[in-house]
Amino acid sequence: MTTTLEREPVVLEAEHRTEAAVAAERVGAVAEGHRHRPTLMITLEDERPFTVPVEAVALLADILREMARGHAVTVVPYGTELTTQQVAEILNVSRPYVVKLIETGQLEARKVGPRRRVRFEHLMGYKHADDERRRRVARDLTREAEGLSLGYQR
Repeated sequence: MTTTLEREPVVLEAEHRTEAAVAAERVGAVAEGHRHRPTLMITLEDERPFTVPVEAVALLADILREMARGHAVTVVPYGTELTTQQVAEILNVSRPYVVKLIETGQLEARKVGPRRRVRFEHLMGYKHADDERRRRVARDLTREAEGLSLGYQR
């Protein structure tokens, strides 16, 4: 059986994004429109219908929305530990750069023998903080350029 992290992120081709948007709207309505444990019944070919828990229905709606926007989607279970190479791929940086982030205390990790492991939650915390820092720097640079009348406007 393939584990979640062995799967490549899924991106829909443009012609299937409309289907995903429609499905997200309909599935989301099931999850959001009912406050008392709604269920989604699915029937596969040559199978009996089965029920999907409401929590999974809401998650499915979120996945479909992201896919409809053309975003790559994968599911990572809470508590998953990643290798430094997996972290590097997610951040789109080199593995040595990830090791530096860990060694300088910017990214929390633990050692498993000689290897480092980063919890997915810690990676996302670092990523969100780094994204916010980048946005703040971009805003500051824009304000400074506007103040110097360099022709930049928001």
